[in-house]
Amino acid sequence: MTTPPETALRSFLERHPWTDALRAGGTPLEWFWIYELEAPLDDLWRLLIDSSRLNRALGLGRMDFVEQDGALHGATINGGFRQEWVEVPWTWVAGRTMTSVRIYSRGFARTVRAIYELEAIDDAHVRLLVYFGWVPRSAFGRVMLSLGEGFMRRNYARVIVELARHARDSRPVIFTLPPPSLSDEARAKIEATVAELRARGLDEAVIDRLAEHVRSADELDLYRLQVRALARTWGQSERELLHVCLHATRLGLLEMSWDVVCPHCRGVREEHGALSKIPNGGRCDACDLEFGTGDENSIEITFHVHPSIRDIPKQHFCSAEPATKSHIKLQLRLDPGESREVAPRLAPGRYRARLRGEGEIQRCDVDAQADVDEAPTWRASVGLSRDRLVAHPTIRLVNDRDEAETFILEEARWSDDALRPAHLLGSREFRDLFSEQFLGVDVQLAVGEQVILFTDMVGSTRFYSERGDAGAFAEVRAHFAEITEILDAEGGVLIKTIGDATMAAFPTPLPALRAALAIQRRFAPAREDTTIRLRISIHRGPCIAVNLNSAIDYFGGTVNIAAKLQACADAGQVALSEAIVDAPGAHELLAEVGATLVPTEYRSEAVGGALPVLRWDVWRAT
Repeated sequence: MTTPPETALRSFLERHPWTDALRAGGTPLEWFWIYELEAPLDDLWRLLIDSSRLNRALGLGRMDFVEQDGALHGATINGGFRQEWVEVPWTWVAGRTMTSVRIYSRGFARTVRAIYELEAIDDAHVRLLVYFGWVPRSAFGRVMLSLGEGFMRRNYARVIVELARHARDSRPVIFTLPPPSLSDEARAKIEATVAELRARGLDEAVIDRLAEHVRSADELDLYRLQVRALARTWGQSERELLHVCLHATRLGLLEMSWDVVCPHCRGVREEHGALSKIPNGGRCDACDLEFGTGDENSIEITFHVHPSIRDIPKQHFCSAEPATKSHIKLQLRLDPGESREVAPRLAPGRYRARLRGEGEIQRCDVDAQADVDEAPTWRASVGLSRDRLVAHPTIRLVNDRDEAETFILEEARWSDDALRPAHLLGSREFRDLFSEQFLGVDVQLAVGEQVILFTDMVGSTRFYSERGDAGAFAEVRAHFAEITEILDAEGGVLIKTIGDATMAAFPTPLPALRAALAIQRRFAPAREDTTIRLRISIHRGPCIAVNLNSAIDYFGGTVNIAAKLQACADAGQVALSEAIVDAPGAHELLAEVGATLVPTEYRSEAVGGALPVLRWDVWRAT
């Protein structure tokens, strides 16, 4: 750390000036430290914005937050003194600067501004400026804050240097706590659950990894267990880990949570312990936004450790807005008539530009090769002046409205870490273990793009006549079991049976094609123990999940078309829509198995005339 000259502080305050409203009540008491660190800027930024872990490492106390009347209220106890405040929405420019403001109703201060500013010296070195500006509540408050400056300066020097040393680590040692001491009852329950999970034939490596995580992981990592992120971090199968978590929930090691997520800030607004509790809409006060839960990204499923094992509170050591909203790369509030130039560090990709509280969104692409002569302007009244930006652009923000506006620029792509309803409702394990789960009758959950596969018996009238009702029923039930076995092997799920037909769903086309091939080969002409022969149709597109007769069903145009395509197939054949055949890898798979596709069409006014179909005769190729 270098000693900052007065000129450095003056220059800093010119870039981050106090408003009259914030400094009302007295002259600020200022802490200002400069560090020159050996660390890549982006890696250090990622750790600094995780300010909840940072504050814990600095020795600050746990904070409690609650939303009231559209504002985030915080409270903590430090040094035996209780502090209470309203958290003003943070502002930040990715990789450059972030600012937190608190308005205190109780404590030593009236107001505090905390600001971090980063500047790359070169590819491996960063200059970090840390500023705290306190407006004391009283003379006593000024004395107490002055005494605290030395403690905080020493702790920052220790922690910041340690972070820089481990900047490339996802979880530096200083950000983690040693594992707790578990009770004898908790240890016994974990061991009993592990034994039962193994007895059920689940993946032993995944079982052991999950059990160790439950025993020893940091509490900040245990409150919300994200299956997809953990599977990637551990190098384990996402499907196997989901199966283990579902069984562990049934056995009382974990609890499942259906979380309502704001489509803008992507923060969790509500947590529900059952699918039936999901509402048909939600509200985010932080974004001043009401939204429906019918969007495919509006619900996330997470797991919690059962409190009988470890009682993990929802805890914070900071509201950590930039970390909890890491997809937001720019969030700045400008007063009427104010303008500012910013330079967020934006990687190539698609972004969304919006103003807080407004539903209108402007999309733009960041392209490292973009040929741009001048910096774009973003006016509150009209939006960005161009929809193509260079990487790490300089943008001129202009609030030309009569009231303050918050400018937000965020990644359009959602995180791949979230377990969505489509992942769970498309899991046979979930449907078998949690058959009592149901949707509210007025709730529709978007499950995104699904591949829908229908099977249907050919010649069923003669079959029932020859077998009689009882014999036919037994044979139809047996063929359902065989189809389900094939679906399971290919990662599909049986959604429902309709008479002697089945409807299944897959996340992608290739497993559905492999399942169709396996089903037709299973019920081929050479088979003598049953006369059941099938036709199959496959289509893909967006679907919604609904409550139908207290069961979870898929609904929509995609399902309807998939069912209609059965008219284009006969025994041993599969009717494929162009959406299936044109999927990545489909042509290669079909060529590999020697498939010959015959063009035909399905005609109906309901689908706008003629729908191209390709018929695959599996038996002929076999």
